[in-house]
Amino acid sequence: MIYVVELPEQGKPRAWFAYDDEDFSRKVAASDPLQPWEIHDEVTARELLEDLGHPVLDAAARERFPAICALGDEHGWDTPLYRADHLLGRGVFRTEPVAERDALSAALAARGGVTSCIYWSDRDAIGAFEGADPRIAGKALWWARRTLYEQLVELEVLADDN
Repeated sequence: MIYVVELPEQGKPRAWFAYDDEDFSRKVAASDPLQPWEIHDEVTARELLEDLGHPVLDAAARERFPAICALGDEHGWDTPLYRADHLLGRGVFRTEPVAERDALSAALAARGGVTSCIYWSDRDAIGAFEGADPRIAGKALWWARRTLYEQLVELEVLADDN
């Protein structure tokens, strides 16, 4: 499981979980102003043209979509291109892989007024509850740890000893 503790600048912390990476991606996208393919995508220049209704690279495609054609000419038409607008900037594609988790983490980080602590496993979340994460450690952040604890108990990762 994946766990998130949101620490708003004002108000109480909130914890939520995702069953796996696919569920996490869906939940992040559901509350993000960008489309899922803007948050993270892997596509080729050829696929981009096809998505825009141009299955053939011709003069019309070059005239209407010069930026896509430039990507295809420069990097190859079947080379994977990665998009992650919160990480790379709006509409930027690059050939170096962008991990989906990094793109989703950046999407959460881009939300103003909220710090998100992401724990990629039960072990990481339990460790954070026990004080291993300084972002939610100490007396001042007791409510954040308690919120995480309640989420872990609800999912039966921890027993309710309190």
